[in-house]
Amino acid sequence: MAEYYAKSSNSLSFEVTREERLIGKLIYTSWFKFNAVIEIAHGQTYQVEPKGFWGTTIELKDHERVLLKFRMNWNGEIVVQTYFDGIKNGYLFKHRGIFKESFVLTDQDGVELMIIKPHLKWTSMNYEYQITTSDAYETLPEKEIVLINALHCANYYMSMMAAAVI
Repeated sequence: MAEYYAKSSNSLSFEVTREERLIGKLIYTSWFKFNAVIEIAHGQTYQVEPKGFWGTTIELKDHERVLLKFRMNWNGEIVVQTYFDGIKNGYLFKHRGIFKESFVLTDQDGVELMIIKPHLKWTSMNYEYQITTSDAYETLPEKEIVLINALHCANYYMSMMAAAVI
């Protein structure tokens, strides 16, 4: 089990750390779009872009190669598919709770891999996240990408729910 933290210095970028060590960054290109860049601490950069007419599917790319994609299904869960090393895997990202809000990432068998707890910093109006991962998650080969994408899923979910309320 491991603890990660994602902090936002402004509403467009998040730094993800573990034990004070930078794991990576999620940087949005605009406040009103889901386009983003994911930078992993060892120097790799990935693009995150909405696809399709409505932009309901989000893709994570290494140049032109799609490594991961996600979309929200009819009941508010986010279906995540990865394509690392030519192997397809599926995950489910879902919201849990109302007053003690959190998000959970599970594998295809329903095993919890990650719990994300958002905290709104009222002084800056920015979110911070506490991310707890399971031992099974820590064995994933591309865990940094999945972790930062899960952060993007949490932001995506909150944006979609806020838009539904308006």
